Amino acid sequence: MQRLARPAPPPEPNDRHVIPVADGVRVTEAAVLVPLIARRGTVQVLFTQRTAHLADHAGQISFPGGRVESADASREDTALRETEEEIGLDRARVEVLGHLPAYEIPSGFRIAPVVGWIEPPFDLKLDPFEVEAAFEAPLDYFLAPGNYQRREYRFRGRHRHYMAIPYNGRYIWGATAGMLYSLCRMLGG
Repeated sequence: MQRLARPAPPPEPNDRHVIPVADGVRVTEAAVLVPLIARRGTVQVLFTQRTAHLADHAGQISFPGGRVESADASREDTALRETEEEIGLDRARVEVLGHLPAYEIPSGFRIAPVVGWIEPPFDLKLDPFEVEAAFEAPLDYFLAPGNYQRREYRFRGRHRHYMAIPYNGRYIWGATAGMLYSLCRMLGG
């Protein structure tokens, strides 16, 4: 994981899913934890699935995280606080390994992905209002560039691009897939 200390490579020409915050849109700072877990000689990535009733990103697969609050000392602090709130993982259990490039989305969020290492055993206590489920998937799957798909759609009269990575009957897309792709590129996938 030493490679997280080096700068991220610049976006590739076909990385049209990298979309800056639109002009005139107020930027909302946020942070997420990209949790990596040691499991029986492998490394797993921990994901959450948001509840279906939420106003933003309902039902989507994501990393634990959220908006920066004034009491947060850093983006790491935001990611760790939000992880505690959403899935009950004590921040003392997380060793921060580094950061991925900030990921902006047209709606105005600038997300700081913080990569953390977690050694088992640990217990999760999901916030039932925000998190429907949590699951793990092998990091190796997300380090294979061929598993990623570049998709597009029309939304509110505009043509949009996004990254997706289907996994075991689940559909990981948007900012979460984009951040995973950044991790893949940084680790040399």
